[in-house]
Amino acid sequence: MRPEAVTFLKQLLDEPGPSAFERAPARRWRAEAGAFASVDVDVSGNSWASLPGSGSHHLVLAGHMDEIGVMVSHVDDEGFVSFDTIGGWDAQVFVGQRVLLLGRNGAVMGVIGKKAIHLMERDEREKASKVEELWIDIGARDRAEALGRVRIGDPGVLASTVVEFPNGRLVSRSIDNRIGSFVVLEALRLLAEGPPRASRVTAIATSREEISSNGGGARPLAVRLDPTVAIVVDVTHATGTPGMDKRRFGDYRLGAGPVLARGAAVNDRVFELLESVAETEGIPYSIEASGRDTRTDAEGIFNASRGIATALVSVPNRYMHSPNEMIDLEDLERTARLLAAFARRLDDAVDFVPR
Repeated sequence: MRPEAVTFLKQLLDEPGPSAFERAPARRWRAEAGAFASVDVDVSGNSWASLPGSGSHHLVLAGHMDEIGVMVSHVDDEGFVSFDTIGGWDAQVFVGQRVLLLGRNGAVMGVIGKKAIHLMERDEREKASKVEELWIDIGARDRAEALGRVRIGDPGVLASTVVEFPNGRLVSRSIDNRIGSFVVLEALRLLAEGPPRASRVTAIATSREEISSNGGGARPLAVRLDPTVAIVVDVTHATGTPGMDKRRFGDYRLGAGPVLARGAAVNDRVFELLESVAETEGIPYSIEASGRDTRTDAEGIFNASRGIATALVSVPNRYMHSPNEMIDLEDLERTARLLAAFARRLDDAVDFVPR
């Protein structure tokens, strides 16, 4: 991967942007996209970048911009901050972590507190932590001081930053799924080198996916853009770790290339074309069965308006929904190449209606 692309990716991942509060990473994404495409943003916080081409199909490449996080829910008389979750968390991950709250006057550092093990009774030590039993300590003397720095409803993220590991591995929070927005923009950058065969290719960085039960930001933007075909880029669980039952969860490994979903919201003709392109381009890939909802933006786009021919391409990700998710940079590059090659194959003869 180009060094400039890795630098941009690190900057994008480090920006705090929990669901419904994606402004910081979205601004950075649009600034990068504006160097080679026309950009815009809507009231839901979705950002998009477009390239004109030839032909009749409008292709949308979608990756969501948001990440899971926390939200201030109460401040007690001593200045300790109670919090709720934004998105799906394992509460055990919170214990002892540093947190970055997005306060009214800027970022506020805190630590997540819990009663020390020395002070617990034996039965307490054996119980899993619950969010309502934890708190955030921002170093305030009392409630008034704390409320001068944070408000009820202020969002936050765990305060981890990007680390490069050997063998092209990258570790960070927000990998789910800021790398999706990165990959679709990298695919658009490849297409900027020569006009795509579609009438237009639009990369979109959607909002609110982690908390959406009704399509999040993806659905209203899909209605607005009205594409013929869409490919959603998200992450899937990398199962090459100890204790994973591959009969149950499939076999998806870091460095083995993108994962193509079948079933659920996936249009089978889009899948077949993606698979054909991967074979032609020599891009390694895996297939993931999705007999039910994919729990991604694919549902929001597939069901939008009149219905849109949609596919889901995923990047293997270890330790999902933690402050230290792990991906392989080569998987990102291969996925971007697959999307660009798909766009170049998308001529007027391609029909996505199952006949």
